[in-house]
Amino acid sequence: MSLTPDFHSGINHGVAPVTYGQGDRPPRGDYGSARADYTCEQDWAAYTEAEHDLYRRLHERQSAQLPGLACEEFIAAVGELGAPDRIPRFDALSERLYRATRWEVVAVPGLIPEEAFFRLLANRRFPVTGWLRRPEEFDYVVEPDVFHDLFGHVPLLFNPVFADYMQAYGAGGLKASRLEACEYLARLYWYTVEFGLIATPAGLRAYGAGILSSAGELRYSVTSPQPRRIGFDLERMMRTRYKIDTYQAAYFVIDSFDQLFDATAPDFTPVYRRVAEGGELAPDSLLPGDRVY
Repeated sequence: MSLTPDFHSGINHGVAPVTYGQGDRPPRGDYGSARADYTCEQDWAAYTEAEHDLYRRLHERQSAQLPGLACEEFIAAVGELGAPDRIPRFDALSERLYRATRWEVVAVPGLIPEEAFFRLLANRRFPVTGWLRRPEEFDYVVEPDVFHDLFGHVPLLFNPVFADYMQAYGAGGLKASRLEACEYLARLYWYTVEFGLIATPAGLRAYGAGILSSAGELRYSVTSPQPRRIGFDLERMMRTRYKIDTYQAAYFVIDSFDQLFDATAPDFTPVYRRVAEGGELAPDSLLPGDRVY
């Protein structure tokens, strides 16, 4: 999923979610068949040949861009998705993923409430949107679709350290919801899982799903002189707003997946308090203590 949204009316499948990121388009998705936990069946037989072909072309284009821009851990695992000429069957993919890291993928209609999202992650179940973007959205889709969720997110779930980070994030999210601090966790997710960069001996590389599944932002995030690239700082990220429908004005850079996992270990309660006291930051802001790449 692209971010952790909130349904103000609880489990009312007829109400559209709102998100913490700033954007101008309403979300979409058919929630009528969703269970109480917002999971549903993947109706694989309903995918058309045109949709399978669209998935193939998306996969082909993104795969060609990975060398020199994506982290090696992602490149090594993307083949685990299976043959690129068909939208994967979630049950078959889950079997491979479970053997590797005890995770599985589950179908959801689209964006889901934050508590449902956190609970799935805490139980090592990754929610994947069932629908595929339209042909006219080939270059860019605002909401996460099945290609974004599968190609962008699932390969790194085969990495044990990153897989453990995602579970820890989900557990932390359940606690944050009780502390009314979910917006801070949404920002952390956005700037790591969705739009994170990692420093490697070969240079900066992308590991965030929003970057890896984007035709234009993958090269932009790593090579363009326009955005800011700032060293990992937990509280800094939690204070920084973001937009959901443009390229990012700033990216945060981790040194390793171990650093990312270790950041979720402490109790965030005092962190949330300091973040609230520090106030929000614009996405393109620069602070005196920032480590800039």
